[in-house]
Amino acid sequence: MSQNQEIPENILCTKTHEYVIVEGNTATIGITQYAAEQLGEIVYVELSDIDTKIPKGDSFGTVESVKAASEVYMPISGKIIEVNERLTSEPELINEDSYNLGWLIKVEGEFPPEALEEMMSMDDYLAFIED
Repeated sequence: MSQNQEIPENILCTKTHEYVIVEGNTATIGITQYAAEQLGEIVYVELSDIDTKIPKGDSFGTVESVKAASEVYMPISGKIIEVNERLTSEPELINEDSYNLGWLIKVEGEFPPEALEEMMSMDDYLAFIED
């Protein structure tokens, strides 16, 4: 896995390769760099609409690469307040910088510690993908 991207300090990852960065009652969600590399060159992204409430575990979109199409799932429940519009014309941002420029959605909600406890720190995630 390439480590040339800056990885945010407060990032949490799931076993299905989504990440969450929680800041107050807003969370930024995307797919991990590892997932982007496994998919290969990303060519199309389809995401749910703003103001859509999506429960944890439900799909909020699809990321398509030259190899495959992959659903992306909500790691936490929330209402979509922003969609990364740049991905419409520049889906490759996910491959280039998944944690900063290539985020997928921002959601609003309550994120108590217990809602986040199933997720892994980046160190734990890196150990998980090496297994």
